Amino acid sequence: MSKIRKAVITAAGEHHSQLPLQTVVGGDGLVRTALQMTLEQIRDSGIDEVALVICPGMRDSFVAAAGSAFTDLTIIEQHEPRGYGDAILRAEEFLARESFLHLVSDHLYLTASNRPCARQLIDVAEQHNCCASAVQSTRENEIGNFGTISGMPVARETNLYELTGIIEKPTPTIAEQQLVVAGQRAGHYLCFFGMHVLTPSVLDQLRRSRDESDDSGFNLTDALNALCQSERCLASILDGTRCNIGQKYGLLLAQLAISLGGQDRDYVLGEMIALLAAKTA
Repeated sequence: MSKIRKAVITAAGEHHSQLPLQTVVGGDGLVRTALQMTLEQIRDSGIDEVALVICPGMRDSFVAAAGSAFTDLTIIEQHEPRGYGDAILRAEEFLARESFLHLVSDHLYLTASNRPCARQLIDVAEQHNCCASAVQSTRENEIGNFGTISGMPVARETNLYELTGIIEKPTPTIAEQQLVVAGQRAGHYLCFFGMHVLTPSVLDQLRRSRDESDDSGFNLTDALNALCQSERCLASILDGTRCNIGQKYGLLLAQLAISLGGQDRDYVLGEMIALLAAKTA
């Protein structure tokens, strides 16, 4: 696999198009949009070119929200709401048959090391020369929000798995029957992180899914599930965490996570303690 130079952010979902435009306070105390935080992580991971797939009519809002993180941001509109897989496929011309980094716009990614989460995943993909998806150990009461994997640990590697299957938003019963991964705590499963390094083979599979689907659309999970049956695909637990800002209280919890790891930690803790004291008085 050659050096990953391009990234695609999908932000065209009906219920997610406004989320990247929301503002948060970064660990350095500066206010940014969620989109800026994602773009800065991509830039700090060594990516040169970024495409952003959005709903029609929102170009000006996204350009403003992007700020100055990238001066050459490619904006692609998804004119028909045919799903997550179709959104990625809209970037096919931009990608020009190169492997690429993909991130969803309704997550924020917080590293626990000196390397951004995206850089960690790129390193895995480039080292093993194949698709790589970031995953996170997730409680069974939350797996209905994520694609969930089955896989086998890779020998002599830590937190790395060979993908054998993926089910989108499974029930706990299905997960217990089909998605248990060795080494996970009881009641925990490996769910997608919202970040992938993908090869052009994924676009071929998405094109097949498009040709076979009706107007209701098609998703990335099915394409990856088909792909991992024919070629090597890895899943990696990164040194970091995802914050799903599309969930109830998701933006609040993301802000707390960022603040508690940033320069204003003591101030935020003090305000939380004062608030709790007032509520219990």
